[in-house]
Order: sequence, then structure tokens, then C-alpha cells
Amino acid sequence: MDVPFQLGLTGGIGSGKSTVAALLAQAGAAVIDADAIARQLTTPNGLAMPAIARQFGAEFVNAQGALDRNRMRALAFSDPGAKLRLEAIIHPLVAEEAARQGHAAQAVGHPCLVFDVPLLVESARWRQKVDHVLVVDCLAETQIARVMARNGLTRSAVEAIIAAQSSRLRRLQAADSVIFNDGLTLQGLSAEVAMLAPRFKLSFDLAH
Repeated sequence: MDVPFQLGLTGGIGSGKSTVAALLAQAGAAVIDADAIARQLTTPNGLAMPAIARQFGAEFVNAQGALDRNRMRALAFSDPGAKLRLEAIIHPLVAEEAARQGHAAQAVGHPCLVFDVPLLVESARWRQKVDHVLVVDCLAETQIARVMARNGLTRSAVEAIIAAQSSRLRRLQAADSVIFNDGLTLQGLSAEVAMLAPRFKLSFDLAH
């Protein structure tokens, strides 16, 4: 069985990372979304919930059996150690499920596995797993405008999210390839993906 190319995909909020992931999927990649896995783990009766209840107490589990996100957010804001304790529960489970999805995608012949990981740059574990890091980048002002329009958030709320993420410079320093998604149409973004695709064992048809 051919070993698939393992691509790490990351970018700040509003960079267009999800659109690039969708284009790579269109080119034949299997996209493994770390954020989606993490959310699944904390849904009603998700795999992370028993450990969260033990670590933080039953009051952090809502009536449906899911993580009480507002309560956890408030705790993490007042106690920085809480975020680390939560990550210590969730991150190993995410890695386990991502590996399972990766093996399943390899078994059906996907030539490339795309690990879509917002915190890829911050995580030594993820950096060691992938063959190549692709960063989707844009100016901070563009991020702010996109997320305000998309999510209806205030400027200060978006700025706070950006500040909590890895810095743009740190992401760019960790990149093997960069797509600068500022002022690009979808067609232009598709052309950028098509140009990189052969490096990742993918073939992207711009006609579709």
C-alpha cells in the first residue's frame, strides 16, 4: 500500500483555511479536521466527557451531557491552568481519532492526508507527524473584516480571538509553503492550490 503524503494545514481565523481544505479534498485528499474531532469529543456523552467531569466537576457538564462551554470559557479566563488541564484530556484523544481516520483514508487509497489543525504551529506533536506545513495567510485587517462579516462579532471580539492564536509571524516561520489569501477570488485561490497540488501527490483540475 502506498504511503500517503501527510500535509499539515493551518492558518489564523478568517484566513480561508477551510476553503483551502475543501479545495484539497476536491483534488482527492482526505481532510482530517482536528477542531471537528475536538468538538465531537465534548458533545453529549463524547469520549472526553467522563475525564472532564472527573477533572473539573459535574457542574461543567450540561443537562444534555455535553461540555458547558460558557462555564469552561469563564474558568479558563480566570485560571490559565484550566485550559492546559482541558487540553491534556482532549489533545491525546484528538490525536488518537485523527490517526484512526488517517489509517481509514489510507486503506481506501487517498494519496494525501490533510491534517487541518488550527494549533499546528504550537504543537510539537503535530509538526513531527506531517511531511509538510501549508499555512494560509492574510493580513490581520482582512481576518477581522471577514470574521466580523461571517460571525457577526464585534471588532474587539475578533481581535481577542486573533490575539489568543499563534502570531502570524510564528505561523509563517513554521511554514514550508504559504498561500497568501488576501484579495484573491475563489478562482485565484483555486489556482494557488492547483500549483501546489502535485507536491502533495494530488491532481487539481481547474476546469471543475
